[in-house]
Amino acid sequence: MKISFVIPVYNEEENIPILYEELKGLINSAAIESEIIFIDDGSTDNSLDIIKSIKREDQTVEVLSFEKNYGQSSALKVGFDRASGDIVVTMDSDLQNDPTEILKLLPYLEKGYDVVSGWRKNRADSFKKKFASKIANSIRNKIIKDDIKDTGCMLKVYRRDVLAKIEMFRGFHRFLPSLLKLHGASVIEVEVNHRKRKFGKSKYGIKNRMLKSLVDTFIVLWMKKNYIKPHIKEEL
Repeated sequence: MKISFVIPVYNEEENIPILYEELKGLINSAAIESEIIFIDDGSTDNSLDIIKSIKREDQTVEVLSFEKNYGQSSALKVGFDRASGDIVVTMDSDLQNDPTEILKLLPYLEKGYDVVSGWRKNRADSFKKKFASKIANSIRNKIIKDDIKDTGCMLKVYRRDVLAKIEMFRGFHRFLPSLLKLHGASVIEVEVNHRKRKFGKSKYGIKNRMLKSLVDTFIVLWMKKNYIKPHIKEEL
């Protein structure tokens, strides 16, 4: 079983070396066959140079770089398309996701789930950030009724074959569990540890989290209501 770690990067030069060492420690201790795919989303700091230097020392690392900032959905889509593992793990590059929690999520695939989504029950973020996410999640749940408590958590585990069933659009990384449910995937949320940010700052503000998420929520609602999935009675 091979695992592809897909990690979008945008101006996280101080965090990347630490994240890489933590992740490699987990991979080596658990004897995981793996590849690490860093997608540089148009960073303007030294992030790209750092992940290039990591790749020179570790051939299991792959580096993809955008000419400008396209956003997390684009970075994830490129990573999914490039991934060769049976399982895809996504995580942030800001060190707030704890790599050791991956070992908590993986067993749920053996239980038959297609997607295991992290739930940051005790978030280590500012009040403003937690409030914005709480409101956005609440509105989304009321509108599309997807029963996902924490759609913004990047720490997720997927069977790679289910990811091939959907197309990605800008901002839709927040709705991946809901969209995959629409295509018949089984999804479970599992509580995970969430850490305080040590270096850098969040790249997404309240306007991005609330207003755009609201627009995207209605788009997903339309997709759910108009999704065509006929049942074939007989095939001759």
